[in-house]
Amino acid sequence: MEALVGQSASPAQQSPPSALRTAIVGAGMIGRVHLDAVRRAGAPVAGISASTPARAKEAAAALGVDRAFDSAESLVTSDDVDVVHLCTPNDTHAPLAALALRAGKHVVCEKPLATSSADADALASLAAGSGLVAAVPFVYRYHPMAAEARARVSDGRAGEVRLVHGHYLQDWLSEPGDTNWRVDPAAGGPSRAFADIGSHWCDLVEWVTGHRITELTAVSQTVERDGGTPATEDVVQVLFRTDRAATGSVTVSQISPGRKNRLWFEVDGSRTSLAFDQENPESLFVGSRGENAAVLRDPATLSPEAARLSVVPGGHPMGYLDCFAAFVRDVHSAIRGTAAAPCPTFDDAARMVRLTEAVLASAADRSWKEVS
Repeated sequence: MEALVGQSASPAQQSPPSALRTAIVGAGMIGRVHLDAVRRAGAPVAGISASTPARAKEAAAALGVDRAFDSAESLVTSDDVDVVHLCTPNDTHAPLAALALRAGKHVVCEKPLATSSADADALASLAAGSGLVAAVPFVYRYHPMAAEARARVSDGRAGEVRLVHGHYLQDWLSEPGDTNWRVDPAAGGPSRAFADIGSHWCDLVEWVTGHRITELTAVSQTVERDGGTPATEDVVQVLFRTDRAATGSVTVSQISPGRKNRLWFEVDGSRTSLAFDQENPESLFVGSRGENAAVLRDPATLSPEAARLSVVPGGHPMGYLDCFAAFVRDVHSAIRGTAAAPCPTFDDAARMVRLTEAVLASAADRSWKEVS
């Protein structure tokens, strides 16, 4: 991948078409989420590819997509595509993203951006030199009440950030027979739980607080699965320090029974504490010595960015698919040069790959590691 940095990408389109033709690589669960978000953003879906030509045809028929591409490679280089969404196993992200960028396509790539920091940094460099939009769906940034937490840190209402803590818990791999391609290091890469969901938590709290995790120590756990096949970590616990003298901790697990997708964080400032629960995203806990409050999502009373993301009135619940749609709308706005706010980029995703490698290295030798 490093060699790709020295090779020029095709120039970005100077005048993007009014309807950005988007194609989806991958027809699994997350590919269908991307497809829904693209349609909600009002863009035409130019095609889809899957693991085989036959599966691509089945997916196209089931999802109402006109064209099934025989391969991911033919899709990402097609003259009929402006924006490529990569929703494939982790080991394919780097080569497909590089191919798409060199073909002059804007790229949305699922995380992790790559399975090594060298490849991730090379991709970020290639994207930066291309003039193209290259984004990664760290979509929890698009919850209005997470944006409200960010505003309250940024404008000083929370005070100086002293402590950041929380967890991201799931249970979909808690039984011995549970498996998925993500469990396999060959397809999923050297990290699973942290690269898959721990990266979401860390990206979100860094975005909310403006702090960067600079030093950490970690422990990990991998449960025995049926068949004894090699597997990546199921649990990671991390202690960390930030560049602005805060400390923190996070527990990441994909084997916590009953926890479906509990991303929860708390930011403890010198004036107030702020806590957000992704499974209950319509409110933000705001605590102080004097009183505690649940601030409800109401566009009329929120900060400007939180209000922008509130696409329905208060009392009408918003959720994950709304976040994804908002992310895709921002990607399209970035392509057109009209973005109201920056979307998560390949640089952000490459940082999370470097952080993941520090976590793995720390868990291996039980020491503190710096995050480059």
